[in-house]
Amino acid sequence: MNSLAYKCAAFLVIALMIRTLWLPRFSNFRGIPNSRFSLDPNLDNEKSKFLEVPQIVWGLNNQKIAFARACLTARMLNRTLLMPSLSASLFYKEVEQLRSISFDKVFQFDEFNARCGGFVRLGRYSEVSNTRDVFELQKGSGRRWTVDKDLQQLREFSKSPYDEYQMIRVVGKNPFLWHDHWPTRDYAKIFECLVLVEEISREADKVVSKIREIGMVERSRVAPLQNNVNATLQTIPYVAVHMRIEKDWMIHCKKLEHRLNISEICSSKEEIKQRVGNIVGLETPIVMYLAVADDLLEDNSILEGWGEGLLPYEKKKLGVLDKYKKHPYLIQSAIDYEVCLRSNVFVGNTFSTFSSLIVLERTQLMMSEGAAQRCGLDVRWPSYAYNLEGESNGPRGWAANMSDVSLQAISYGSNHVSCT
Repeated sequence: MNSLAYKCAAFLVIALMIRTLWLPRFSNFRGIPNSRFSLDPNLDNEKSKFLEVPQIVWGLNNQKIAFARACLTARMLNRTLLMPSLSASLFYKEVEQLRSISFDKVFQFDEFNARCGGFVRLGRYSEVSNTRDVFELQKGSGRRWTVDKDLQQLREFSKSPYDEYQMIRVVGKNPFLWHDHWPTRDYAKIFECLVLVEEISREADKVVSKIREIGMVERSRVAPLQNNVNATLQTIPYVAVHMRIEKDWMIHCKKLEHRLNISEICSSKEEIKQRVGNIVGLETPIVMYLAVADDLLEDNSILEGWGEGLLPYEKKKLGVLDKYKKHPYLIQSAIDYEVCLRSNVFVGNTFSTFSSLIVLERTQLMMSEGAAQRCGLDVRWPSYAYNLEGESNGPRGWAANMSDVSLQAISYGSNHVSCT
C-alpha cells in the first residue's frame, strides 16, 4: 500500500510539473467552442482585432473614398480592416447586377501594408482565428443620425465590452455615405498607399506611350528635327481633360446647381473647349487626351471645334478602345485615372470626385517636393478647373486644400479652390 501511495504521489507531481511547463503556451486561447487558431508564428491572431465592412459600390473614386473611410474607421477602433470587396460595375439598385471584385485584383495588397505600416493595416480573412466571435455594428442613418452621434458610436465601440470581440462587422449602407471624422491629410495618406496592380499599370503605360508618340510626331512637323535631338518619349508633354458631359452627369449637375443655387457646376462642351484653349502659356501643338465615360456619352462631336494647336484624342481615335473594352468598368476607370494623373497638365471639374482625387494626388506630389507655388504652368503638375473661370477667360488654377478638416470638398465638390 505504501509503495502504491508513493507511486500515485510521484505521478501527481510529474503531472503538475508538465501542466506548469506547457500551459503558458496556450494562455491566449479563450476556450470558445469551435474556435480556431493559426499555426503561423508570424500571426498572433488571438490578439488581433478586425473590422469587416459591406461591399463597396459606386464609381472608382467613390470606392477609393469609401475604402479610405473604412480604413480610418478601423484605425479609430484600433482594428485591422479585413480586405473588402469592391464593385467592378457601376452601382445599380438591383443588387444582382453588381459585379464583385477583390481589392487585390485592383490594388497591391502587400504594397499597401508596406506603405501604410504603422498608420492602418489591411488583413485577410484567413487571419481571423474565431469566425463566431463577431459583434454587428449597425451604422445609423437618416436625418436624426448626426455626425456627433456617429462619432460617439465609434468611440463606444473602441471600448469594453465591444473591444473584446475579435471581429466587428458593420452592417448598413455603403461606406462612402458614412459620416466623415478625419482631415484631408489622413485620407491623402491612405491614397498614397494605393498602388495599382502591375497588369493595370502596364495598360496605362501603353496608353500614355501612344499619346506621347503622337505628340512627338506632331512636334517634329512644326520644329526642325535637329532641334529635337534631345527629345525622348518621356519628355513629350500632353494635356488630359476630364470631360464631364455624359448623360448621367448632366442630369446630376443640373439638379445640384438648382439645390445649391449656384451656376458653376455644369459646363457645356463649348465652354470646356474655349477655356482649355485659353490656358495662359500653354505651348502648342500639344495632344489632349479626353477622358470620358464612352458608354454614357451621347455626343459624337467632342473632337470638333478645338483651338489651333490643340490636338484632341479619345480612346477610339487613339486606337486603344479595344484595350479598355476587355476590362470591366472599374478597371477602365482606373486606367483613365492613371493616364490623367501622369499628364503634364490636367483639366477637370471641381464637382467630380474623379477630377478632385487626381488634383489631390498631384497636390500631394508637389508638396512632397517642397513646391511653394501650386498653380500655373510654372509648377510641375499644374491642374485647372474648367467649370470655374480664371485668367484670360481660361480655366481657374486648382490645387487641393490639404488643411481641410474633412474630405467634404472633394467628396461632394466645391467652387472654392486652393492655390496657396
